[in-house]
Amino acid sequence: MDNKNRKLFEEMPIPEAIRTLMIPTILGALVMVLYSLADTLFVGMMNDRIQNAAVALAAPALLAFNAVNNLFGVGASSMMSRALGRGDTKTVRQSASFGFYGAVISGVLLSILCFLFMNPFVTLLGGTADTTEATAAYMRWAVVGGAVPSILNVVMGYMVRSEGAAFHASIGTMSGCILNMILDPIFILPWGFGMGAEGAGLATFLSNCFACGYFFVLLKVKKDKTNISLHPKYFSLRKEIVFGILEVGIPASIQNLLNVTGMTILNNCVAAYGSSAVAAIGIAQKIYNVPIQVSIGGTQGVMPLVGYTYASKNKERFEKTIWTEAKMLVPCMAVIMILCWVFAPQLIALFMKNEEVIAYGAMFLRGFSLCMPFMLVDFLAVGVFQSVGMGKTSLIFAILRKIVFEIPAILILNKLFHAAGITYAGFVSEFILAICSVYLLKRIVNNFEAEN
Repeated sequence: MDNKNRKLFEEMPIPEAIRTLMIPTILGALVMVLYSLADTLFVGMMNDRIQNAAVALAAPALLAFNAVNNLFGVGASSMMSRALGRGDTKTVRQSASFGFYGAVISGVLLSILCFLFMNPFVTLLGGTADTTEATAAYMRWAVVGGAVPSILNVVMGYMVRSEGAAFHASIGTMSGCILNMILDPIFILPWGFGMGAEGAGLATFLSNCFACGYFFVLLKVKKDKTNISLHPKYFSLRKEIVFGILEVGIPASIQNLLNVTGMTILNNCVAAYGSSAVAAIGIAQKIYNVPIQVSIGGTQGVMPLVGYTYASKNKERFEKTIWTEAKMLVPCMAVIMILCWVFAPQLIALFMKNEEVIAYGAMFLRGFSLCMPFMLVDFLAVGVFQSVGMGKTSLIFAILRKIVFEIPAILILNKLFHAAGITYAGFVSEFILAICSVYLLKRIVNNFEAEN
């Protein structure tokens, strides 16, 4: 880690340090959302509900990548930030190597499983006789071919960010996303290759390969200024490395697997209302992903600073980082919530000019939007838990969010209010968890010396 990044962690005023880490991460996350929206936007231009539904149905499969991203990306970066705070560069290198090779192996396994069990997998995601072929075509490129580059792109971004290089991490992510947006219309639309959903998958695959290439070049160029090493000689199964990474990574991974489970259950409930409803919720989820990525980018971007100040036993800087971040982001999410509620029909109409889809989509988006400020508080709490190594607490939160609150609420509200009630399940979950989050964050700060 160079002196510039060390000053960021130790000397830079907290608001400035947060902005330095957070803004590039949020911008990178927003560009990722734009490229995700691009799939839906350009496929939607075909005015083919089947093709649009295929992209929506495949979304949980792509979310499954986040389970691996968090297992090795969040787990390794948390370990690396805390090791940097202690001045332990050997652990930094070994954590990076373990995270990298673990991500590669996991990506290969996901590709093989998807290839062997494609049709059952698509059916599980909610595919029907009408949508199975298009969904499988998309997944052959985005999952079977794209698992490894898609996962490595994110995992290496986490590692680079752990040393304070948020700008470079975001450039790597954004480069792939921008390429994807350029390739999407070429592969999807009739004036190009006219491949529809399959073209969206191909564009995703190629863009993730490009982003991985950026990170490989970056680490090669900065080899004398970084503690991140992908050399096999640093790969270690030392107990402290494996358990340190997995203690944070497994709960983060389970959290994303539960997100996939929740989305799959939601999609299956919505599938009962027809392809228009499925296309609509896919569009609403893509739009809702914008504030989600702002929240994730904001909270994950500051994780290195939280972990570093915690490990270096700087209570004042640790506490100020948490509450300053909350003051910056919660009002922002409240504004986005209001805008999404007011302009829901217009936002859905940007993606598909179909009255039934617009009506369903506006209803879904308004239900999703109520979660936003509370979701930010929950993500902030989970980010702190992961930064300081409290993996068990983040796992409890994941179980409460999906298993205890959201999934039962989806089933109950669907039973009582049909499609109109489904999307308010997230609000129930995030509101309750936000109350718990504030309590636990105060407790961590008050017990700082005893826990550290």
